[in-house]
This record gives sequence, structure tokens and C-alpha cells, in this order.
Amino acid sequence: MHTILRRRPWWARRLALLTALVLAARLLARSRVPVVFEPLMTSWLMGFLFSCISGVSVYQKMTFLAGKLGERIGNDRVTVTDDGLLPGRPGTRPFDSEGVPCGRTTVVEGGVLKNYLSNVYAARKLGLPLTGNGEGSGVSPNNFYLQPGSAAPQEIIASLDKGLILIKTIGHGLNPINGDISRGAFGLWVEKGEIQYSVSEITIAGNLGQILQDIEIVGNDPEYQSAVTGPTIKVKEMTVAGV
Repeated sequence: MHTILRRRPWWARRLALLTALVLAARLLARSRVPVVFEPLMTSWLMGFLFSCISGVSVYQKMTFLAGKLGERIGNDRVTVTDDGLLPGRPGTRPFDSEGVPCGRTTVVEGGVLKNYLSNVYAARKLGLPLTGNGEGSGVSPNNFYLQPGSAAPQEIIASLDKGLILIKTIGHGLNPINGDISRGAFGLWVEKGEIQYSVSEITIAGNLGQILQDIEIVGNDPEYQSAVTGPTIKVKEMTVAGV
């Protein structure tokens, strides 16, 4: 089923998968298993990372990544870039709302935190260069994305002996101060590389810092449907439980 859906446009695939979740979902017992993030779920994860490297959050001490410049926050598979000049992408713009030229900023390189993204005020407060991410009184992404790897999505799923493909999350449960994640979720259960059934009414829990350390495979399929994006990824282990 998943291979067939991969050949369809992203919106058709998502609709088909979510319909399957509603019609044939099962519950899961509590366990710690590998989790595969579909591209839209990776985008959600990158959105949480963006909130944690925002210069406003940093100078307000509202993020666990404050004071971490130059430190390792992920493994060497993790490179994250903000680029306002990518042709034809949703977040491309010559200037931010404060008139600062947009460019390409490496945020995380090989797991090491290289830059925060700031508006003029945050950059001055932190004593850091302007990055062209001003949006009113806040900070916004340009094209903020996890650099893709070389693995096809089918290869990533085939690597699962037992685990979850994360399709959708709901609710709140993101804490930028410590990086903790706990949200309601829907997904597809995989055994021996094959999708077995859909699951619903579960929670998925972990920590952003640990997830960045535990990314085992990065896919080659980013979907540039928004300014924040990323490809399919496989995370070594997260807590999954029925609610």
C-alpha cells in the first residue's frame, strides 16, 4: 500500500493514509520502538526546532538551546539550513520585514549548532550577526529545512523490524524550555519491513535533543510545501503508548 501511495501527489497520499487510519485503526500497548517520520511530520519536528533556535526565545531564556552555540545538539546526519534565496520555494524573499537582506544561514552543521535566527532586536541583544529572519516584532523562517540524505522512503520503512510510521499528531505538548514532546498521534504499524495496520488514540513522547541525536537514516524526499520542511527520517527509539 505504502509504495503505491508514494507514487501519488503528496496531498492524495496524505488523504488516503488518513482515511485508512480512521477506518481501520487499532490501539497499541506502551512500548519503545523506532519511529519513521513522514515528510510532513519531519516538517512539524523542524518547526519545533525553529522555535527553539529563534533569537527571541534565546535571549528570553525560553529554550533549552540557549547558550549552546558551537555545541553538538545532534548527530552528524543532522544539517539544518535556513535559505531565503532558494528559487521557487515558499519562504524565498529578498528581504525580511525589517529590510534586512535574506541569505543562506547554516543553523546546524553535522550536529553542531552554528547559528540562531534573529530579527534586528534579538541579534543586538545577543551580539550576533543579522540573519534576515525578522517578521514584525518576531522571527520567522525563510526556507528552513533538514538537508536530505540518500535513502529512499521504501528503504527506510524496510529497515524497520518493528516500529511506527508517524502520520499525524494532534494537541499541544511541546516544551521548548526542556525540549520535551508528548502529543496525540496516528500512524501505521510496521513489522519486518511491511505495514501491518493503522493505529490511533496513541501518544508519542520523546525529547527534541535526544531525537536529533537518534536520527538513524535521513531520506531523499523533502516536500517543499511550506517554509519549514524535511524528508522522511528514522529515529532510533521513542515512547509510543495507547491513551
